[in-house]
Amino acid sequence: MSHLKRPISSINSGSNTNNNNNSGTGPAMKKPKGQSVLYSFDKNGVQHYVSSEDGMLVDLKNEGSSASATAANLSRKKATPPQPVKKLVIKPFKEKPKIPFNFEEVTWEKLKEAVNAIHKKQPVSCSLEELYQAVEDLCLHKMAGNLYSRLQQECEAHISGTLQSLVGQSPDPLVFLSLVEKCWQDLCDQMLMIRSIALYLDRTYVIQTANVRSLWDMGLQLFRKHLSRCTEVEHKTVTGLLRLIEKERMGEAVDRTLLNHLLRMFTALGIYSESFEKPFLEGTAEFYASEGVRYMQLSDVPDYLKHVEARLHEEHERCVLYLDACTRKALVATAEKQLLDRHTHAILDKGFTLLMDANRIPDLQRMYSLFSRVSALELLRLALSAYIKATGQGIVLDEMKDKDMVSSLLDLKARLDTIWEESFLKNEAFSNTIKDAFEHLINLRQNRPAELIAKFLDEKLRSGNKGTSEEELENTLDRVLVLFRFIQGKDVFEAFYKKDLAKRLLLGKSASIDAEKSMISKDIELSKEINESFKQSSQARTKLPSGIEMSVHVLTTGYWPTYPPMEVRLPHELNVYQDIFKEFYLSKYSGRRLMWQNSLGHCVLKAEFPKGRKELAVSLFQTVVLMLFNDTQRLSLQDIKDATGIEDKELRRTLQSLACGKVRVLQKQPKGRDVEDEDQFVFNDDFSAPLFRIKVNAIQMKETVEENASTTERVFQDRQYQIDAAIVRIMKTRKVLSHTLLITELFQQLKFPIKPADLKKRIESLIDREYLERDKSNPQIYNYLA
Repeated sequence: MSHLKRPISSINSGSNTNNNNNSGTGPAMKKPKGQSVLYSFDKNGVQHYVSSEDGMLVDLKNEGSSASATAANLSRKKATPPQPVKKLVIKPFKEKPKIPFNFEEVTWEKLKEAVNAIHKKQPVSCSLEELYQAVEDLCLHKMAGNLYSRLQQECEAHISGTLQSLVGQSPDPLVFLSLVEKCWQDLCDQMLMIRSIALYLDRTYVIQTANVRSLWDMGLQLFRKHLSRCTEVEHKTVTGLLRLIEKERMGEAVDRTLLNHLLRMFTALGIYSESFEKPFLEGTAEFYASEGVRYMQLSDVPDYLKHVEARLHEEHERCVLYLDACTRKALVATAEKQLLDRHTHAILDKGFTLLMDANRIPDLQRMYSLFSRVSALELLRLALSAYIKATGQGIVLDEMKDKDMVSSLLDLKARLDTIWEESFLKNEAFSNTIKDAFEHLINLRQNRPAELIAKFLDEKLRSGNKGTSEEELENTLDRVLVLFRFIQGKDVFEAFYKKDLAKRLLLGKSASIDAEKSMISKDIELSKEINESFKQSSQARTKLPSGIEMSVHVLTTGYWPTYPPMEVRLPHELNVYQDIFKEFYLSKYSGRRLMWQNSLGHCVLKAEFPKGRKELAVSLFQTVVLMLFNDTQRLSLQDIKDATGIEDKELRRTLQSLACGKVRVLQKQPKGRDVEDEDQFVFNDDFSAPLFRIKVNAIQMKETVEENASTTERVFQDRQYQIDAAIVRIMKTRKVLSHTLLITELFQQLKFPIKPADLKKRIESLIDREYLERDKSNPQIYNYLA
């Protein structure tokens, strides 16, 4: 019969247990009170019962077994009644264990021997586990403080001796630095080894005790302490590092790993900033100060800028490879100051004009990028302004080159725009500088540039320009319009352009009707800016009537054919809107005149028909007529004429488009194609259409073109009116004003160039017409006459 082996186990319960032998003949043993009981089975399945009390052991062994006896034993065991619970008592040692009197010394000698072996790079006689256990035993017996002090003394003696051994070593910087690196690397390895052995000390005593460094920090502090005492070693190390970096700057290959390790040593010791960084930055300033002066003398500006860019990249890379990250900002600033900041004026004087003339976009972009690093963009902007003015004067003031003036200015502007976009990164301040400089140079001659621009446009827009595509022509118009914005005497351009436009249209000489429209559409874009400004103004927010949205196009008269003025009585809401807009516009652009072109207006009306709501796209005249039917169902031709004030022919065309065309919003009675004097008009209640928005086409009047006899005379007359109005406006406000102050005010208000002699003539004219008078006591003072 086989038996399972069971492990020895303690019985923690105190209940009685019958233990019979296998034969069933032995009596049951009763467990004595307070004794521990163990039982087990041997490999033959024989049960042993062992009890102990006061150091006495009793072993009962029963031999023999059979299947029937085992069954009987089990049956008796089940029949035994439960017994009372017994408790086990564990008694302490009679005497407290004591450690040997020389335990600390013996254990320390073992550890000291291991530490010395580590320092000498020799094998350790004891196992690391045994050494770790020795440290733990000392700590558990409250000897950690002495152990820490003894370890510190051993490490300090070793570090001091190692650093002293470097004194007087090889004068070769590279060899000496290698020795220092080896010394540092050995210390790191040794301190890590010692810390692994004394890890228990590091995690208990060091953490629990204030002002006690970890073993690693203790090693660093000792190294820093003795390195500061060995001034020769520290000085030679710093000098060697600076010399290696200088060699690298000179183009020689150096051991960057060695530099990295030693500079990390300075960082770990906490002496990087004071011992290395300060002399390093001073040396860098001296190096680049000398190099900057030398290169500025020997190199041209593009090469010098490339050299500076390369140097700054090298210094940044140097910070990444081996210098501490905290050095990067100060290092780059030092290099920028010595190579750039000290030479900005010399760079601009020596090479800016050459780069601009040669259109060296990459070099100009490099200059912009470098100057932005030293906050010198203002100098670059001023240099750009001076360049544009100097270059432009050669174009504008040379009368021999008038034929090519506009094309030369366009080429210069295009070149500057490219440089602004690609080299100056679309800096807004530089864009404004280009605009201001162009406005200055293009008005150096009062009227001639405006006249030449108008003639240039006429030449381009005339038919017969072979080889010019629509896209090229459109691009030319865009560029010319930019020049037009810089002109102060726009009235001169207006007069010549209007005269040439009329000739092109009447004589069929226009190269492209689309191009003519495009030129005019540029003016529309300008008017949109005015309209948006009006919508955001305080007048628009507070005074405009509700329920109406109105958009006003303010267009330059010189761009457009002449339209005959047509009077109309507008609805009250539109009149209020016009008055508010006029107030806003004249407050913003003093000295200008607004003339409403009613024949060019158009509206969208919301109309309620019995068969549905519609939106009607109609002209302004059609709008005025249709709005009359809000208050009545039937009106005669005379009634409509009296209510609207529209000229008879225009009114008949308007009614014809509303009542006789394809879209019949009104019904004419009697029916017919023409509008007669006795006709009646009724709102069409039966009107229907599939579309929601419907355009009602107006019957257009043929355009008439009036050509002035003398363009120059007309410009002069227009200017006279503006000058007279400005003089009266100023004197009405001031009442009394000297001649000098009046002339100054006029120059500020008038938007076109004018000579003082012409102003004096207009003043005399106003005196003759009794708008002004000279002061009786001082003829240089004018008085306003109400």
